[in-house]
Amino acid sequence: MSEQKPCPRCLLAQMDKGRYEDIVLRAVSALSENDRASEKICQERLQMCRSCDNLISGTCLSCGCYVEIRAATKKGRCPKKKW
Repeated sequence: MSEQKPCPRCLLAQMDKGRYEDIVLRAVSALSENDRASEKICQERLQMCRSCDNLISGTCLSCGCYVEIRAATKKGRCPKKKW
């Protein structure tokens, strides 16, 4: 049986629950409330990331970040100035 490749246009949350929990949830939970963007803002940012050609397997090719972590930070900015 061949192993299915992860979708290059997906976020980590859509690919591998274990990897998502290890990387994203740990990083976001470490943010203080003062440093964390609201869930609404985070989801709006991620929607823009999903439509961006620079999103590959949860990573931004412009800066190398995990977009779910960058979107969750209040001071996070898109390197392409989309949000």
